[in-house]
Amino acid sequence: MKRYQTYPVAVLLLLCAVLELSAQTGGKKFTTYVNPFIGTAAVDKKSLSGCAFPGATMPFGFVQLSPDTRHEVNRPCSGYDYNDKTIVGFSHTHLNGTGIADLLDVLIMPITGNSKTADDYKDSVSRDFRSAFSHSQESARPGYYQVNLLDYNVNAELTATAHAGFHRYTFPQSSGAGFVIDMDHSRLKGTGNRSAKIISAEIRIVDNKTIEGYRVLTGWAKMRRVYFRAEFSRPFASSFLFDGKRIYENKPLVMGAEGIKAVVHFDSKANEQVLVKVGISATSIANAKQNLAAEIPAWNFDQVVTNAENAWEKELKQIQVEGTEKQKRIFYTGLYHAFIQPNNVADVNGDYPAGDYTTGNAPDKIHYSTFSLWDTYRAAHPLYTIVQQQRTAGFINSMLRHYDSYGILPIWQLWSVETYCMIGNHAIPVIVDAALKGIKGFDVAKAYEAIKGSSTRDHIQSPFGIYNKYGYMPEDLQSQSVSITLETAYNDWCVAQLAKKLGKTDDYNFFLKRSGNYRNLFESGTGFFRAKDKDGKWIEPFNPLQYGGNGGQPYTEGNAWQYLWYVPHNVPDFMSLMGGKQAFVAKLDTFFNLQDTIKKNGNASGFIGQYAHGNEPSHHAAYLYDYAGEPWKTQFYINKVLQEQYDDQPAGYTGNEDCGQMSSWYIFSAMGFYPVNPANGVYAIGSPVLSKATIDLPNGKKFTVQVKNAGRENAYIQSITLNGKAYNKAYITHADILNGATVEFTMGPQPNKKWGVDMPPVL
Repeated sequence: MKRYQTYPVAVLLLLCAVLELSAQTGGKKFTTYVNPFIGTAAVDKKSLSGCAFPGATMPFGFVQLSPDTRHEVNRPCSGYDYNDKTIVGFSHTHLNGTGIADLLDVLIMPITGNSKTADDYKDSVSRDFRSAFSHSQESARPGYYQVNLLDYNVNAELTATAHAGFHRYTFPQSSGAGFVIDMDHSRLKGTGNRSAKIISAEIRIVDNKTIEGYRVLTGWAKMRRVYFRAEFSRPFASSFLFDGKRIYENKPLVMGAEGIKAVVHFDSKANEQVLVKVGISATSIANAKQNLAAEIPAWNFDQVVTNAENAWEKELKQIQVEGTEKQKRIFYTGLYHAFIQPNNVADVNGDYPAGDYTTGNAPDKIHYSTFSLWDTYRAAHPLYTIVQQQRTAGFINSMLRHYDSYGILPIWQLWSVETYCMIGNHAIPVIVDAALKGIKGFDVAKAYEAIKGSSTRDHIQSPFGIYNKYGYMPEDLQSQSVSITLETAYNDWCVAQLAKKLGKTDDYNFFLKRSGNYRNLFESGTGFFRAKDKDGKWIEPFNPLQYGGNGGQPYTEGNAWQYLWYVPHNVPDFMSLMGGKQAFVAKLDTFFNLQDTIKKNGNASGFIGQYAHGNEPSHHAAYLYDYAGEPWKTQFYINKVLQEQYDDQPAGYTGNEDCGQMSSWYIFSAMGFYPVNPANGVYAIGSPVLSKATIDLPNGKKFTVQVKNAGRENAYIQSITLNGKAYNKAYITHADILNGATVEFTMGPQPNKKWGVDMPPVL
């Protein structure tokens, strides 16, 4: 008689789930599809790179340990350009895909040689100690980076925990081993109001295995404090400190401003490894030490690599997709980029730098910063409300602490410092979206106080007294007036919706009325939103192709064509301003086909006519055909962007990655839907390219998208079913997703103009 082993149902279900995941990824881990080099190079010399970095970091972690290919970084803002040929060292903090450089703290560079005196090291601290490298001897994956430094023949390996970096260096035979620790490395110095300046710095030799220090500097983020503690795996034979003027031997402490560096020397043997653990803090050296002790107590480098990889695997597997290998590489690298930030700047004891330059303490040991909100409110934060609900509450609690210490919600907050970069206050839609979706873990009443206060209290680029007086921002009183008016109108709609939910009728009426201020800048003669002065006169001359940057023009990082479509909260009313659906569609057609004859702004790239996918004002525009009853045109252009403007190569993005926004657009759109209005829980349907996507929801349910005939040539939806029933709406809702629905697309090479006649609603 045969004997059969019986298993509990739970075990069998778990086994089935594991087998399903294995089938979806071909037996590979999700991390194997991540290529951290995507976004580290420009498409060509004239284009913007994605400004991504390839180094080691943890999901939403404080430390990003990565190579820098230039000193005094300006572009690329991440410090690493794939097209460069040399590396100057490895610093512990980096920005992912921003348009401005900063951070780049505590740079460490290995060097070789048997020099042992201060005079021998003069060149090491005063010259550029860079080394050539080759991509053929470089690799990266989530939580790990490796490169061979050719000038020194040193193999460098990096990994990270949330608050610490871990280095492993293998030195060549009988070469001597040493390190330069550079506290002067920064973004570009002396070039304007965002240039870097080291205000004070210090390096202290604690003992022959330990170095501590700090620096206070200004840059994009003003008056930033950085503290570190570095521990070496074996004693160094000698140490030398440099104060920017001269080098000192056997001196335990050096203080000053710019130029502070240290060199340590080891008597190395053949192929010897030296490991370095570096704890980082934004509050104190003591906390840097505590962070390091808590997160890397031992010297097991490989275990820390494994821990980092496992942490990333846990995050990435929340969405399982099927498609081509290339599509999976783009998708999972995008998800990886989206989960790099916001960053938890709180130490392991909860201390964090507050917006008023004091030190606060978060009881839950979490306080987030790096809020690139002008970019990320559009798609990254709506993505977080699906797969990062607990962290979304943490983001909002951090924003509310900033409000308490600073008086307004964050606009573009870095290292807890308000930079006032970009316009509007798009913490508002992030908070309102979470509140309306029922996300728990934050005080909604307190959140309403903060969004109302940030919508009524004058601050830089938001003079609400002027705005209330005129019903728009006059260009002669406030630069970027058209963009600020349009974006404030949208934020006001968001405030109104939460006021309505909380029963605040007077506030609801006030903000709903103000949300219509976009009408005050629409000029029917040209059919554009245009700038007015304080006397109500249109600013002349007017050319809708003329670009603005971040001041001095009516439009922010765009032109009149790109900002024409920014009324996401009331598309039907905007259509009526345009003269109805037919006129709206005709203008949208022109938008996607009109070639620019004026020199484009540096922030604009990825053009399809006037659509510029490389920057955020255009990101929702192709989905607007859904609102006009011609969804097949949405499908055409979404498919075109997905196929042509994303790649799995270093030049994989057509513009800045922008802290996950460029990636989040792809993640949503590749699955077939996108939040045109990021705060109303409605997703317009586009053109999915993946054959299947399954989202594991926090409530234990699954939302699944299945696509028949997925492929480049099959851009058009033939039919859709929702939970097995025919579905003719050009949208789905957040409730559909959370309920664990299954949506099945059938695609084809020609439009089905009878599908999608039910247009997205205005809520």
